[in-house]
Amino acid sequence: MQLPSKTKIRKLQDTAIDIRINLIKMLAEAGTGHTAGSLGMTDIFTAFYFHVLKHRPTDPNWSGRDRLILSNGHICPVRYASMAQAEYFDTKELLTLRKFGTRLQGHPEKDKLPGVETTSGPLGCGLGQSAGIALGLKMDKKNNWVYSLTSDGEHEEGNTWESVMFAAKYKLDNLIQVIDRNRIQIGGDTEKVMPLESLSKKYQAFNWHVQEVDGHNFEQFIKAIAKAQVIKNKPKVIIAKTVPGKGIPEIENDYSWHGKTPTKQQAAQFIHHLSK
Repeated sequence: MQLPSKTKIRKLQDTAIDIRINLIKMLAEAGTGHTAGSLGMTDIFTAFYFHVLKHRPTDPNWSGRDRLILSNGHICPVRYASMAQAEYFDTKELLTLRKFGTRLQGHPEKDKLPGVETTSGPLGCGLGQSAGIALGLKMDKKNNWVYSLTSDGEHEEGNTWESVMFAAKYKLDNLIQVIDRNRIQIGGDTEKVMPLESLSKKYQAFNWHVQEVDGHNFEQFIKAIAKAQVIKNKPKVIIAKTVPGKGIPEIENDYSWHGKTPTKQQAAQFIHHLSK
């Protein structure tokens, strides 16, 4: 994979601002949804949809596409906003988030929206789904990458670690997991609710290749993906340190925004800040 130029990185940064603005608009319109995690993962979704992924918005089921699996489906607003920005559908549809009959459900539904690979809602399932898809692609001798996006909080669930063992056993080197290490969950700081550290040492013990990066540094993150792609005979994980609520200083690192949305007045203030 070609690394981005400085000009491309600036373009990615500008695109991420546009996605954050649309995120805030859609969440304020819906009046329900998950704000902090969506804003925190915006840079990573931008990197995927506008540099890393092999995909075709006009042909979402293209056989040569990479698979992007979102395990922590509650942050789907950032996926929807990124897909709209990439022209999978019109950005006007974003304002239908969580409304009756919409394709943009509160958790992604595979059969509702082309380009969404799996239905997700129950946490802890996405890595297992990703590992199964990765194994299937290997059995079919396909070269597609499988990118599994997971939360840190769902690492408190046992089925995540069953999937970690499965992927290592079958040496799924076509699987790259990205963990959103934002250190919050609905009940507070992950390290107070159920300590996870050291995630890096845990994954190394399970024979995964591990990297830790700043999830808001495009150059660093994309370099980590490129490095992971050349590692053979083991699955790879990138622990991306992110700031929940990134881009809006008033709500950054505040776990109470995990499942809270801005009012119309707050949304206007947040968008004004981002537009400076």
